[in-house]
Amino acid sequence: MLTTILYNFGIYAYMLGVLIASVFNRKARLMVKGHLSTFRRLKEEVDPKAQYIWFHAASLGEFEQGRPLIERYRREYPQYKILLTFFSPSGYEVRKNYDGADIVCYLPFDTPGNVLSFFSLIHPVALFLIKYEFWCNFLVGCDHEGIPVYSISSIFRPEKIFFRWYGKSYASTLRRRITHFFVQDQQSADLLRSVDIINNVTIVGDTRFDRVLDIRKQAKDLPLIEQFRGKNMTFVAGSSWGPDEDLIIPYFNNHPDLKLILAPHVIDEEHLRQIENKLHRPSLRYTEIQGGNADVKEADCLIINCFGLLSSIYRYADIAYVGGGFGVGIHNVPEAAVYGVPVLIGPNNQGFREAQDLLKLGGCFEITDQAVFNASVDRLVTEDKYRLRRGAVGRRYIESNAGAADTIFGKVGVDFHR
Repeated sequence: MLTTILYNFGIYAYMLGVLIASVFNRKARLMVKGHLSTFRRLKEEVDPKAQYIWFHAASLGEFEQGRPLIERYRREYPQYKILLTFFSPSGYEVRKNYDGADIVCYLPFDTPGNVLSFFSLIHPVALFLIKYEFWCNFLVGCDHEGIPVYSISSIFRPEKIFFRWYGKSYASTLRRRITHFFVQDQQSADLLRSVDIINNVTIVGDTRFDRVLDIRKQAKDLPLIEQFRGKNMTFVAGSSWGPDEDLIIPYFNNHPDLKLILAPHVIDEEHLRQIENKLHRPSLRYTEIQGGNADVKEADCLIINCFGLLSSIYRYADIAYVGGGFGVGIHNVPEAAVYGVPVLIGPNNQGFREAQDLLKLGGCFEITDQAVFNASVDRLVTEDKYRLRRGAVGRRYIESNAGAADTIFGKVGVDFHR
């Protein structure tokens, strides 16, 4: 009882914090605005005669992990409608018009009142939680409503609250409320076993691998990128931040035979100007050549100042760099590695299993400073066989680890049908 009171107090405190932050923080404002519209949208859009399969993703990365399963259900069981919820604006704002779901909205804050209101408007036949985010009141609500809950691509680490002495109540909620865990690795299964979650656990790997293989199959032909690349050695830096660019751009400035495609994580005008000021060689923004306002052949560096192209651009790389490793953590390494190119990343990569595996296998390189960056790229540029061999490691790794979505779909199917 005390644990529940403390949990609910924490949720209300968090809500208040977001509300205060929304005064001066754009992301918090988007969250508040989105949450205010959720119940109105559900009232307007829910078809009371339909059966909904509910998928929840914290943000964009988790959505991409769940996407192969969402689209599999959409394709093979079209009689069901899809509800997709996000917690973070960085997921919702990018995918709010995703046509693979019938309703896309924010997940209401996990208060008892919100849970009651939510289930009064929609009664899903199943819930798939992608990777993590186990909201206690919603889990209890699903249990009361008889809604099975599946955790997919979940990964657990010893430092998580479930495995601490003060997290016993939280672990009990998982044990009693989750129908089945489809985890990424043996460590996650062992940790669940340590809190007596044993019989409803299956190790399937990460659905992210299925997603990047789908992306590779559907990759767009980009004639302007092809023209820019020509026959030159091309370095593609994806989801880069300032510290990443401070390593990449000096090297590029001093190597005239190398072409650079730079897709920064933040594409506001201030950051784009910062990049352009660091460049000492001709550059263009993608929208300039796309609009016909400039000739792509005039540039040595192409700055991608729009979203939605990076996953296809990696196919034109000889060497790839995935940003974020000098900040909160690296972005999507498999998205680049699937094309058979060696990938460079920053040092903050410990929480990313695929990056750790590729570092051990030799398909990925950890960059810690300018000297390491220069030496790594020099060898990849000058030794063709070495570069191709390293890239092939990544492609084989992705292909050999695919199939998690098929396993989950085969095991769950529509056993939840009522």
